[in-house]
Amino acid sequence: MKTIDKILLDSITLQAKETTRLRKNFNFHTSYSEPINRMLNAMEPGTYIQPHKHESPDKFEIFLALRGRFAVFTFDDAGNILHYCILDPKQGIYGVEIPERTYHTLISLETGSVAYEIKAGPYTPLTAKDFAPWAPAEGNPEVENFMQSLLNKIDL
Repeated sequence: MKTIDKILLDSITLQAKETTRLRKNFNFHTSYSEPINRMLNAMEPGTYIQPHKHESPDKFEIFLALRGRFAVFTFDDAGNILHYCILDPKQGIYGVEIPERTYHTLISLETGSVAYEIKAGPYTPLTAKDFAPWAPAEGNPEVENFMQSLLNKIDL
């Protein structure tokens, strides 16, 4: 049995705070070749997940907020926001399922935020994500402005 408790969440949160990317995964799957990948994602405010979708092959993705708050966005192919949701377990909004072939991103809104992520495997680094051409790549100086513009569009 694998237990998810405060000690584990605190540990990966501390690790996330110490990385330059401000996020850290804790995998429950033992191999990327498993048919379902399951992991904790500790994400601090300021971390950037470039909008992407999963094709080749098509894969859904589920995010469950265990702690903290996240803004989750889906987009059309031109980069327009289709839907958004604020995951906040304190408000009773726990998770989302992102359909395959759907551009999406998450933005951490609070320090200490941790999500449980579930997606179909296997994970293949070269084909795992199709990045949105209309969004800045990780490390681009426009990332902070891009994330803030998304939050402004939903009055956050």
